[in-house]
Amino acid sequence: MLQGIVTILIAGIFTDNFILSRFLGICPFLGVSKRVDTAVGMSLAVTLVMILATAITHPLYTQVLKPTGLGYLQTVLFILVIAALVQLLETALKKYLPPLYEALGIYLPLITTNCAVLGVTLLHFAHGLSYLEALLNALAAGIGFLVAMVMFAGVRSRMEGADIPKSLQGLPITLIAAGIISLSFMGLIGLAEGLFGG
Repeated sequence: MLQGIVTILIAGIFTDNFILSRFLGICPFLGVSKRVDTAVGMSLAVTLVMILATAITHPLYTQVLKPTGLGYLQTVLFILVIAALVQLLETALKKYLPPLYEALGIYLPLITTNCAVLGVTLLHFAHGLSYLEALLNALAAGIGFLVAMVMFAGVRSRMEGADIPKSLQGLPITLIAAGIISLSFMGLIGLAEGLFGG
């Protein structure tokens, strides 16, 4: 049991990182990672939506859609659930944390179409995870999202003071840096299997 929990956590954070290994959620990764505080805010919002979406969609699929033969509606239903959660989150941030709401700007409603959030909810069934394992995986995926965003925000803040050739300034150097960080995470593939020999 403990081995399974640790494996799910390591995979979600490092080896199966949704941004750096699966390349899902690239829009906020590139758009909101200029400052560490906004990267953390976006990551916490995405993590909350991932966990809540998993908590709602997993029983909906296993208890309603699958038994009634309506499994083909899962993507539509999951997007509706995610959109409702994002709308609630946006309203709460606007009311209680206006500076973070303003800093996230257009990227906050884009969590609705963030393929990392939808990917987390869909991949639980592909991997045959139980409800608790799915929730743990959603948490690990959110933490992995946070790690990737904060690391990249740190790299981008260091690049602001660097002497970058004119032809690489802006998006080109940003994509190069993202690729290098992604390669460093891909070097961790096999870590979870190596820890437990499975």
